[in-house]
Order: sequence, then C-alpha cells, then structure tokens
Amino acid sequence: MSKIYGYARVSSKEQHLDRQILRLQEYVEKDQIIVDKQSGATLERPGYQALKGQLGLRAGDVLYICSLDRLSRNKND
Repeated sequence: MSKIYGYARVSSKEQHLDRQILRLQEYVEKDQIIVDKQSGATLERPGYQALKGQLGLRAGDVLYICSLDRLSRNKND
C-alpha cells in the first residue's frame, strides 16, 4: 500500500514553514509532512534522512514538495 508524504524545509530555525505546510496540506495529511529547519547544502538533515530511512519512502509512494530547491540545492541529489 503506497503512502503520501510531504516535505517542507527552511534554511534556518528563525524562518517559518507555515506557507509550505499550508500548501502541502492540500494534498497530504499534516501528520505525513516531514520538516527540516536546516540548510539545503547538506543532506544530513533529520527529516531528509527519515524519508530515505527504513520508515521512509518506498516504491510507489508519493512525495510532495513545494519547490525542488526545498529538497536539495543540488539537482543530482
């Protein structure tokens, strides 16, 4: 059974995720939205790692993001 996730990220703890979360909630349940407040320069972010870990994304799952640069600064990632 596939799952639907959302991912929101801002670069610092002082920034707000509100707009991204509101937008993602159009497609994803709030408890399925993973968030990070950390720079996109590194992939060693707790939320990003959770998506890639044992309990994260599987074949057939769907991941919604508001903008590709929220996932990573590097397109190859």
